[in-house]
Amino acid sequence: MLNNISSEGFLSTIITQITSNEVGWRIDSAYIALIIIGIALVLYVKEFIPIATTSLLACLALVATGVLDFGQAFGGFANDMVFLIVGMVVVGNALFETGAAQTAGRGVLKLVGGNEKFAVIILILIAIIPAAFLSNTAAAAMMLPVAVTAIHASGGKFRKKRMYMVIGIAAVTSGGLTMVGSTPQLIAQSRLTEAGFERFGFFDIILLGAPIIILLLLFYLTIGHKILDKMGEDPKEEHKRVVNPQALSTPSLIKMWIVLAVLIFCIVGFITELWTLGTVAMTGAVICIITGCISQRRVFETMDWNTVVIIGGSLGLSAGLAYSGAGQMIAEGAVGLLGENASPWFVASLLALVVIILGNFMSATATAALFIPITISIAIQMNIDVHALVMAVIVACNITYATPVSTPPLTMTLSAGYKFTDYLKFGGLFNLLAYLLVIALFPLVLNL
Repeated sequence: MLNNISSEGFLSTIITQITSNEVGWRIDSAYIALIIIGIALVLYVKEFIPIATTSLLACLALVATGVLDFGQAFGGFANDMVFLIVGMVVVGNALFETGAAQTAGRGVLKLVGGNEKFAVIILILIAIIPAAFLSNTAAAAMMLPVAVTAIHASGGKFRKKRMYMVIGIAAVTSGGLTMVGSTPQLIAQSRLTEAGFERFGFFDIILLGAPIIILLLLFYLTIGHKILDKMGEDPKEEHKRVVNPQALSTPSLIKMWIVLAVLIFCIVGFITELWTLGTVAMTGAVICIITGCISQRRVFETMDWNTVVIIGGSLGLSAGLAYSGAGQMIAEGAVGLLGENASPWFVASLLALVVIILGNFMSATATAALFIPITISIAIQMNIDVHALVMAVIVACNITYATPVSTPPLTMTLSAGYKFTDYLKFGGLFNLLAYLLVIALFPLVLNL
């Protein structure tokens, strides 16, 4: 099983503690957590202060109000996903320092002939394989540096804001093509087995995942590209990376081959589960530093600390929803709205809607860990096909695009200089379209 297993361990442990009554939660803690997260949402949208600072303040507020202790609120910074992203950023930056990225970028530019839309489509199609068979986070960590090479080689024809978000969404969506592409599928398989049901087949999800990829391509080529084009550019962010001029003038073939070998090592490590994803990525990063492909000084200069802080903080918010019982309270409220005689399609559609809303503020791991056991119980009580209802929830977990804190692949795209509202405009609209598509497919694919 491939994916961010450590992330699953971190957050599903929280859910396990709650369901086993090892951690008691009070209604007042749930309301406090919801108020804090609500305020954080307003700050995210308005951006009175930077998003990363908002994430830290929210975690501090959860500690100060007693909803979480310090280790729970900031434990996300020790999460495997954070180290995966840090490690792959170092490897990606080493590609620039050695000149390998510039060489690759010129090749990509030559292939697409300076057509930005074509370049994005090619990158989306390439991202499908690692996202479906490794993990969506690993795919984004590998593909965004490839996009940067094309951007730098284009001489200004390509822009981050017109490319990054759609590539991040493609990585998230492609993770929903197989039963190992993202953590919700892994959680579902485990929970089904524990409940005495058969596991899903490897490609059982593809009939719902593939249409979303097609929808994304159509959306991007039509109104999506226009939305991205109107976002403009932030010069500070667009030219944030300071490329080592010595690497451009005198590239070292030896170092170029070393960093390419490191990249291959990381990919093989992800596929074979040599170690956790974060361990593989950090090993690659350390090799790059030791061999001189990038200096330690350049590592700190070129690191995207904003993304690191936001990811760590967002995991703290997820813990707040889980530990306080706020997520459980929302889930039970949704169940109460179903009614005894609700149709299977309505039940699946409502559950998917609630999962998408929560999933845009909790991680997919926490949302799946919270909802899948509830979904199995609902299906049994209402005499609905368990596999069909669980599949509906899995798919919903994989189509959260409206905020940059919903999934690591989208958080990584913040380095393009997007505002929080940019995600609502592009990702939010596509989120709605994807939801409407999947609930329309439920009767055909899931027999609901």
